[in-house]
Amino acid sequence: MKNIIIGPAFPLRGGIANFNLALCRAFLKQGIDSSIYSFSLQYPGFLFPGTSQYEEGEAPSDLRIVTCINSINPFNWIRTAYKIYKEKPDYVIIAYWMPFMSPALGTIARILKKHKIKVIAITHNVIPHEHHFYDKSLTTYFVNSCDGFVTLAKSVLDDLSVFTKSENKIFIPHPIYDIFGDKVSKTEAKKYLGLQEKERVLLFFGLIRRYKGLDLILKAMALDKIRNLNLKLLIAGEFYEDKTVYEKLIQENNLSTNIIISDKFIPGEDVRHYFCASDMVVQPYHTATQSGVTQIAYHFEKPMLVTNVGGLAEIVPHKRVGYVTDVNPESIADAIFDFYENNHEENFAANVAIDKAKFSWDTMVEGINKLL
Repeated sequence: MKNIIIGPAFPLRGGIANFNLALCRAFLKQGIDSSIYSFSLQYPGFLFPGTSQYEEGEAPSDLRIVTCINSINPFNWIRTAYKIYKEKPDYVIIAYWMPFMSPALGTIARILKKHKIKVIAITHNVIPHEHHFYDKSLTTYFVNSCDGFVTLAKSVLDDLSVFTKSENKIFIPHPIYDIFGDKVSKTEAKKYLGLQEKERVLLFFGLIRRYKGLDLILKAMALDKIRNLNLKLLIAGEFYEDKTVYEKLIQENNLSTNIIISDKFIPGEDVRHYFCASDMVVQPYHTATQSGVTQIAYHFEKPMLVTNVGGLAEIVPHKRVGYVTDVNPESIADAIFDFYENNHEENFAANVAIDKAKFSWDTMVEGINKLL
């Protein structure tokens, strides 16, 4: 059996690139010949809000990554499709996450289907976090190019019904990211990051975009019941929007001594230190489907706080591995206060260690095989 995964991969960085690397390894582990076709141009510069789309370091030596897809060149899409066809895969898997990619990925998929190659989409999102007038038509173009679908949240499974009547779709929870190394002690992690050993630390991790709710956790930190706990909020990730909005919130609420900002893309080798230094990982999203951050927290056995949006509550059982709160600062603050006031870190972390066995890459591979 042979497959090809189409989507971002090293040296492109980010959660979906990490997902594709881990998925490819999972296929290889099960004896399936798997490789990745990635982008030579993913986003034009004017559409990319960060400092760089690329990760430093050595390419994975255990994976075959072909860098060739240009997201804005139709002639390239045709060439890429026939290049994949000549490799004679039994099926292809396309990572889908935003309408902008629909013309490229949909065209490649249609050519492959024409040549009797089955196309399975892993739909990280179907309805994007930021909406545009062209979203529905572009998403429809891509969805109608596919033979089957994997979603990582039940809410995305529901979203798919807007675009297709196909029953060949399945929900599989996002597997755990185990690519960032083993746990280190909280003492070691705090020393690495220059934090005081006795400091109470909440972690907000990942690219900062409006929908991720950094404003909500900052407002929660400003409430008296949380201010009196003398916590540190560690914000680790590159800002993909105007940073001054958040700096103003920090200044207006006199939070500067409680906030630590690491405004940069966190390289893979440093990820474990941020998670292991924290008491709890907070994801106070305004909107979401699912999140890879949750699965990193599971890997490092950290309690989590999420808001009740999208599929987050499916992955974080309330009062077992953390909290599911309403989308407002008061509800978030109540959960944080309960966490520290009632010393829940140890028992939540123990439950995370038990529950993480449910999120395996073998389950993902088996689920994809059911769609073939």
